[in-house]
Amino acid sequence: MASQLVNDAHRHIGLLPAFPFYGGPPVNPDISARGTVKDFLADLDAEGTERALVMPNYGVPDASVSFSFNELALEAAAADDRVSCGLWVSPRPQDAELNVGALAHAGEKGVKVLKTSFLLGGQVDDPACAPQLDQIFDAARAHGLVVHIHTSSGGASDIDQIGLLVDRYADDVKIHLVHLGGGVSAHIKLIGSRLFDWIEAGKQVYTDTSWAVGFAPRWLAQEIERRGIGQDRLLFASDEPWGDHAGELARLRAATGDGELGRMVLRDNFTTLYG
Repeated sequence: MASQLVNDAHRHIGLLPAFPFYGGPPVNPDISARGTVKDFLADLDAEGTERALVMPNYGVPDASVSFSFNELALEAAAADDRVSCGLWVSPRPQDAELNVGALAHAGEKGVKVLKTSFLLGGQVDDPACAPQLDQIFDAARAHGLVVHIHTSSGGASDIDQIGLLVDRYADDVKIHLVHLGGGVSAHIKLIGSRLFDWIEAGKQVYTDTSWAVGFAPRWLAQEIERRGIGQDRLLFASDEPWGDHAGELARLRAATGDGELGRMVLRDNFTTLYG
């Protein structure tokens, strides 16, 4: 079983309330979400996950819910040495006070990440968001934390927008682009050149293939091998409960193989980045 052990660089904890997404009835699509540390750790045991980075669950348009799960993420990190955590922070000006409370924990043991997203509002280029973004990245810089940013095609989370944060901050702050851009167009932009251009320019940028469209993990692994760079910038992430651990792991194993690249992506890069 030891050969199956992997490190998971992005997953969530916390039970969200049901919500009427897209005009439908209230639902809970994240059916494998966990609301207790005990249940979360049981999942790691069942999967054979050796180490994990956990952060608050989010998705309903109420940022206070995700902020409330910071305590649960901290509890998970304190409960088991296998677990490190990320804190939920927000770019929105109306969440400034909540950010202050979250960032007060930035220097605590087990905290490795600040996680943010524009899915709940805000824009990269909105001047009203600039103070919160600066505060988030200043805290990451001061405490040696990685900033995880959700990416998805179109709107405020599109790679063309999130890439502006890489340009602005990634010289001295590590940025993890969750979901490899989050769609076909973004995959092509990143794998075709942009990710490697950033690496060659000295940008501290990382990514994972959770949610990635089928061709992308294979192509990314091929480009890493062909170019000879980027093997230290890709990490396995399940994105549970929104992703599927078994499926994500099978796809990335198939793409990276059982040699050095596979070992780095599934295990070593996590250890290098998070200690």
